[in-house]
Amino acid sequence: MMHAYDENYLRDGMQNLGEAMDYAVHICKLDPDDFFGMFISCGIAWQFGTANPKYISGMSGTELVLEVLQKSGIPTPGEKFWTAYDRSPEYWYGWILAYFQWYTGRTFESIRECLSMKEILNLYPTLHEAPEEKFVEVVTRMIREKHLPTRLQTRRKQAGLTQSSLSEKAQVNLRTLQQYEMRGKDINKAAGETLRRLAQVLYCRIEDLLEYE
Repeated sequence: MMHAYDENYLRDGMQNLGEAMDYAVHICKLDPDDFFGMFISCGIAWQFGTANPKYISGMSGTELVLEVLQKSGIPTPGEKFWTAYDRSPEYWYGWILAYFQWYTGRTFESIRECLSMKEILNLYPTLHEAPEEKFVEVVTRMIREKHLPTRLQTRRKQAGLTQSSLSEKAQVNLRTLQQYEMRGKDINKAAGETLRRLAQVLYCRIEDLLEYE
């Protein structure tokens, strides 16, 4: 399996995201889902998920939160140094989420589209002492059982386009487009030019249209 980045960065990433979630919730008093949303929307989640050294290992969890808050225009707390990480459920959430993102290659944005923090925290009592691979197995099964729409369909609807209009604008056969949306055809195996045209019309990256196992 192709992971998100080199494994040498993994432990730093897990520790720092765990510390960040702990600090955001217990010191900054932020709602965990709100903080995770800011982490994504300010662009740091993408940098973190592609192993930008500045974010994944060059900052502590506390510094990561302060950077997110600054980029989001949110006042930072008076207490800017926090080392009493107690391996809280929130710490575990950040720690195991970093592992899941690395292992599956999903973006943090796509993970958030599938699962809420509450759903993941509900797994804490049974999985926080289990091997990381067990968490991947359980969460992957949860995502499959939701029968979520394809990312292509989601992006198309967000753009306010019908299947016919997207087919015409992207010059992609309508039946082929419909099969991609119904998972009758694997969009991950689509021609690069097809993906490029779809992404161009939908104003997104090619990676935003791909499905994950």
